[in-house]
Amino acid sequence: MLKVRVIPVLLLKNNRMVKPVRFGAGGERDVGWPTTTARIYNSQDADELIFLDIDATTQSKEFLTETLSDIARDCFIPITAGGGIRSIQTIQSILSSGADKVSINSYALERPAFITEAADTFGRQCIVVSIDIRKTKSGGYEVFAERGTKATGRDAIDWAREAASLGAGELLITSIDNEGMQNGYDLELTRLAADAVNVPVIANGGAGTRQHFVDGVLLGHASAVAGSSIFHFTDSNLTQVKSFMYNAGLSIRPI
Repeated sequence: MLKVRVIPVLLLKNNRMVKPVRFGAGGERDVGWPTTTARIYNSQDADELIFLDIDATTQSKEFLTETLSDIARDCFIPITAGGGIRSIQTIQSILSSGADKVSINSYALERPAFITEAADTFGRQCIVVSIDIRKTKSGGYEVFAERGTKATGRDAIDWAREAASLGAGELLITSIDNEGMQNGYDLELTRLAADAVNVPVIANGGAGTRQHFVDGVLLGHASAVAGSSIFHFTDSNLTQVKSFMYNAGLSIRPI
């Protein structure tokens, strides 16, 4: 049985880490230097790190590989990096700078064949497709692009299936409505996505208590749980979260 992974998310903007609420609709806070924070997560037995350059996503800038190299130099855990990826060459640069996987989002929606090209070039285990989702008034789920600013009209679960079939090795499912709110994952969304595909699903957006991580796995059927606010704004650190999950009966990597 695969171990459940606990994954901190680092969002970079203007060379600093930020923590938005609902992708910035509810504001955002500066939460420090990414290299310092990554070292702390490494010392607390994070299973992986997700590092997203949101400047690159929204401003069509090149991903900050220098910062990624600094993080990778001091961290000995797998790193997924993303933000503004639109070419095979950029993926190669990011992997060469120390990432183990890349996260593709908006460009995958614009040109889905890019998922297959990337998976064929680097192996599907390197390709994470990130899907940002809002709940619709009718109760469905719609995919949004460009850091949640652009509605696509795509059904989230249909796109999850398509992304997996095209070669995504993993899916990062983020609830825009819950992101930064600390009121728990959208468990229905996570479960629908996880049950629809045969690749691992990472639940993201909303974790605020240790129980939320447990719920993401047991009720959301996620293979991994990601979080940010809980580690910045509560008294829970990674070691405590993983101990709580272990005591709840989940199979996790030894602390």
